Amino acid sequence: MKPQVIFYIFFFALLISCGSEKSVDRETFREIQKSTEIKKVNEAELVEFAMKWGDQISAEAQKSLVETLQKVIADRGLAGAVDFCHAEALPITKEVAEKHRVAVKRVSLKNRNPANAPNDMEKNLLEAYAYNLAQGMENQPNIQKLDNGEVLLYTKAIVIPGGICLSCHGDPGSEIEESTLAKISEKYPHDKATGYKAGELRGMWSIAIPRKEAIRNM
Repeated sequence: MKPQVIFYIFFFALLISCGSEKSVDRETFREIQKSTEIKKVNEAELVEFAMKWGDQISAEAQKSLVETLQKVIADRGLAGAVDFCHAEALPITKEVAEKHRVAVKRVSLKNRNPANAPNDMEKNLLEAYAYNLAQGMENQPNIQKLDNGEVLLYTKAIVIPGGICLSCHGDPGSEIEESTLAKISEKYPHDKATGYKAGELRGMWSIAIPRKEAIRNM
């Protein structure tokens, strides 16, 4: 017996148990039936949606991180921002991930936090993004299919914009203050994320979207 049939039998049995005087109109039944139908989509539609959804999720996570970081810098300065990133950056991305039922990471070849180190596939994609930048080519978000298509991996390059970012990721000799550098060394003894220049590849968003969640949200 198909799962949908079992659901309908269970639903009407539940109604009967609530009293024979209660009935369900045809429109209500159709709505219930529609809500239990499995969406049928082709691969092109699925990838297109995953790309748009990945754009939305990465933008949401980026906005949350930047807005909170700006407040911290205003209140506690750059050294306080290092404390914030160490304690709160990962929980913020995790909160966004749990909201959408996906996995959200920021990864980099020159990571500051060891948790932001890329896996082998992410490393290859980062190297491709870096090559494109070096060749003057525009980087576009990308979708990779993992686990026989059960996971859609959305990636998007993150570029250093310059300005305040270089106060923590620029030249230790001129752009990063001694107090900030000392705090970075304290919190991240194996830091690799300095020496950047504006326009260079900082890393990328890596968002693993389960196929079933993409279909459910289409």
